[in-house]
Amino acid sequence: MNEWRQREERGTNVLYQQAVRMPLPDLDSERVFHGHMMRVADALAHKSELLSDPDVPLTEAYEYELDELHQRFKHRLQRVAGADYHDVATAYIRGNRNDWTGALATYYRECYYRLQERYTHGDQIFFLLVLRYPDCFTANLGFADGEVSDDAVRYESVTHSDIDEAYRERYYAECQYAQRKAAAYLSEHVPCIREAFPDPDATSFEERNYGGFVHITGRNGAVFSELLEGVRPDPDRFDDPATTPGLVPEGPEAKRTKREYLADADLVA
Repeated sequence: MNEWRQREERGTNVLYQQAVRMPLPDLDSERVFHGHMMRVADALAHKSELLSDPDVPLTEAYEYELDELHQRFKHRLQRVAGADYHDVATAYIRGNRNDWTGALATYYRECYYRLQERYTHGDQIFFLLVLRYPDCFTANLGFADGEVSDDAVRYESVTHSDIDEAYRERYYAECQYAQRKAAAYLSEHVPCIREAFPDPDATSFEERNYGGFVHITGRNGAVFSELLEGVRPDPDRFDDPATTPGLVPEGPEAKRTKREYLADADLVA
């Protein structure tokens, strides 16, 4: 088995039905987590602005999001495993190490690679579920082929369509209208992220110890889909305290959101 196939199979196994669990042992760690979530919200708000601007090509908004995700995962890789994250993940895949650093480096690197592949193989859906619990947060990341449920907002790209020239002007106007609707949808739903993860310096622990959201984005041919909703974490998910970072089986919230929003999609990782 060549190294690429080995990476693909073992990397997929690391992603499939698993989540990252990170402890939040003190106020400083909560502040870092809050800042990260606010950057996610800001990036989606900016994507909304790009979609609503008729002078900005849809491809620019799409590539902005991909680049933002790409940089986010590279940052996580470097925080978890340092500058040698590639060697750490490779050692984990080869069985030369079996620690949480190697597991998380492999998880994030697989996401990093799959996002790179989306630049050339764009017909894929990206799934992100972030949940906050009293002593930790979890992040589920996944990729799927197919359709998102009707709960998602949809819009089309002239660039990715093969339309007869006689209908192109009308189709362009319809695409612009759909993009404005998608922009409005994102603008209306971005606050669910800010509400799920309030400022730890401005709220009581009881107000911020549970929260979450799911974001599903991607395209199928010329049709782009976007879904952003708040998710309530299951307070009975964990029996053990969060003491070290690591990978855990996905929780009932992930199963429920995938069943609700990705019933007509094939999860590939």
